[in-house]
Amino acid sequence: MTAAPQALRSTVDTRSDDYRRNRDTLLAKLAELDTEQARAVAGGGAKYTDRHRARGKLLARERIELLLDEDSPFLELSALAAWGTDYQVGASVVTGIGVIEGVECLVVANDPTVRGGASNPWTLRKTLRANDIALANRLPVVSLVESGGADLPSQSEIFIPGGRVFRDITRLSAAGIPTITAVFGNATAGGAYVPGMSDYVIMIKDRSKVFLGGPPLVKMATGEEAEDEALGGAEMHGTVSGLADLVAEDEADALRLARRVVARLNWRKQGPPPRPEVREPRLDPEELLGLVPTDLRVPFDPREVIARIVDGSDFDEFKPRYGTSLVTGWASVHGYPVGVLANARGVLFSEEAQKATQFIQLANASDTPLLFLQNTTGYMVGARYEQGGIIKHGAMMINAVSNSKVPHLTVVLGASYGAGNYGMCGRAYDPRFLFTWPNAKSAVMGPAQLAGVLSIVARQAAAAKGQPYLDEHDAAMREMVESQIEAQSLAQFLSGRLYDDGVIDPRDTRTVLGLCLSAIHSGPVKGADGYGIFRM
Repeated sequence: MTAAPQALRSTVDTRSDDYRRNRDTLLAKLAELDTEQARAVAGGGAKYTDRHRARGKLLARERIELLLDEDSPFLELSALAAWGTDYQVGASVVTGIGVIEGVECLVVANDPTVRGGASNPWTLRKTLRANDIALANRLPVVSLVESGGADLPSQSEIFIPGGRVFRDITRLSAAGIPTITAVFGNATAGGAYVPGMSDYVIMIKDRSKVFLGGPPLVKMATGEEAEDEALGGAEMHGTVSGLADLVAEDEADALRLARRVVARLNWRKQGPPPRPEVREPRLDPEELLGLVPTDLRVPFDPREVIARIVDGSDFDEFKPRYGTSLVTGWASVHGYPVGVLANARGVLFSEEAQKATQFIQLANASDTPLLFLQNTTGYMVGARYEQGGIIKHGAMMINAVSNSKVPHLTVVLGASYGAGNYGMCGRAYDPRFLFTWPNAKSAVMGPAQLAGVLSIVARQAAAAKGQPYLDEHDAAMREMVESQIEAQSLAQFLSGRLYDDGVIDPRDTRTVLGLCLSAIHSGPVKGADGYGIFRM
């Protein structure tokens, strides 16, 4: 006899003023997000897009669309990379996970409408993150290359760390993860090593140009007069150098050949398959829009979120009456079992830390991936809690997170402050994927708290020197600090610096998690055999 699942029930009043206010605020933030993502999709703008099309070329996302299986999803990653910097939003490259001939692959496509697809510091960071995802989740990598190499004005930030791109390609190959490159235009200088180090290389007749040095550089370096084709054309590489494994007639043919390469990989997933029968949540994901309070200092019940993203809204809670500021329990998402840790009242006490530690160990013992739903202000402070061992208990939880071997996924729903970010598997703890809701904020602490701490320190410093401390100066300092921290805590700012893998619509959370879990199961899913020393 099978035990009946525990279905979560909702107590949310979707007709209340608070719910409607929360919903309206989040919809406004989603409109802002749409505007910023449109900037990334626009690439270099109408002028350069039109010029690119006039040359008979497809745009980066059009190439991806033809590469992927018809009507299959594409999970774009780091779409807001470089937001808030001097570089184009999107960082002149498109990365994401899509299905090619039934195989989940990591796709990287240069956007040649942005400075010819040249790589700037954010292009590099975004590409390296994509390679990390491919290696961690055992995903074949398909690169659609058209790039003029490094963006020369920023070469000092690219050249030395950029060598890791080529190291990553060889390490993927050494790990048995196929790397496939299709060259749609220039792949010059260091960029020539992307096809040079790939397992499979496809070039296009009269289009592809792959060389370490183009005609001007060769002329300056050696005095030799050479044309593009003789130096690095597709025909030459296909018949003389042997760099091209396949030579396509045009872009569509190159994408067809890339699909055929993937079809012949004989690729098999190594993780357990999802459960065959998957039930949608009983509660409407549309209601996620109004669940998170406009003021992130106001707590909310994460079970309301869990009920709208897990299969059948079924959730078996673990230790429901102990450490109640952290909700833990077992569920499934699109047929894949997960252990869930979700902040209930923001702050983490010793009980929550100990509860989380045990739960993480149990997930590792059963080879179950972990889903962290962050809304935390950090670990509790104060004499009572220090005396009660909050440092060692918080360290215990962070130890468990650090040494857990099952895949981790993190979604920042609201606040993510202080060491709570660490204990709930923030970016520094290498979750397989980390996504953020548009209303989320993250920093060392809240803006008001940080400004207040600086004010106290400044007052004490002035008193120690016997100097006056003017209230008007204090007020100006507080306002400046709060504004700065607020701006640097926003989801777009953090995503622009690749501290997450994307800002997502809350209503898409279940779909995004399902795509990620499917990708994760391309590789084995195995828990830790041991941990470091826990301070008890």
